[in-house]
Formats: sequence, C-alpha cells, structure tokens
Amino acid sequence: MQNLYETVKKAQMVVQVEAVRVQKELAATEIDGYCEGELIKVTLSGNQQPIRVEITEAAMELGAEKLSELVNDAYKDAHQRSVQAMKERMSDLAQSLGMPAGLGDGLK
Repeated sequence: MQNLYETVKKAQMVVQVEAVRVQKELAATEIDGYCEGELIKVTLSGNQQPIRVEITEAAMELGAEKLSELVNDAYKDAHQRSVQAMKERMSDLAQSLGMPAGLGDGLK
C-alpha cells in the first residue's frame, strides 16, 4: 500500500512539473490573428494575454467605427488561434503522460 502511495505521489509531481513547463512555453509563445484583408494584426500569448496590436494606414483611413470592428475581428481570430494552441499543447501533455486519448475533449 505504501508503494502505491509513493507511486501516485511521484506521478502527481511529474504532472505538476510538466504542466508548469507547458504554461511557461505558452506564455512565451506569440500567436497572431488578423481581420479580413489583414489590415489589423493582433498578437496574443499562448495563454491569451495581449501583446500588441498593429494597424495599417489603410485601416486608419476607414474611420473609427470600422476600425473598431476590424480590431475586434482580429482579436477574436488571435484568441481562437491561441485557445487552439493551448488545447493542442495540453492534449500533447496528457498523451505524453499516458492519459487516455480524448480525455480533454470537453475543453473543445
């Protein structure tokens, strides 16, 4: 019984260490999203933190309302890509730890 307890504790430590590693990788990853026509580029980290917004001169000439819409579209695209990257990394982590395939499908 003690041996099983020690095995479970070791497994928990491995999972924690690997999860922290993946989170650090995601924080250092930059993911770009664009609006239609790529007039705006929004960059988020792999854990959805905003990094920067780049706006072209052509977008600036479209007026405040259209510019706001384009920024929002680019942000949504970047967010969707960032969430997908996070899901893929967490799925890879789960598989590398021997967890059953599809365990994290509820996150999709």
